[in-house]
Amino acid sequence: MSGMRTMLTTGALAGVICVGYGMWAVISPGEDRKREILKNLPEANPVRMEETRRRNALLMQVLKEAAETKDNIARGFGPSK
Repeated sequence: MSGMRTMLTTGALAGVICVGYGMWAVISPGEDRKREILKNLPEANPVRMEETRRRNALLMQVLKEAAETKDNIARGFGPSK
């Protein structure tokens, strides 16, 4: 009885693994689609990448200025009262 239960459990586990792998293989994009996705990423476009670098630099500058001041910029613009 215990041997039969072990065999059924092992078979069920193997079946679930096979079904999961099959679904993964069906859902995942093919090589052509992967290349298209990689080509359209923002990092692939030099202009977009430069805009991102510039925006990050401005954000870091604002954060640095905010860290150096005693004003609480989260409350609004201008000096705190």
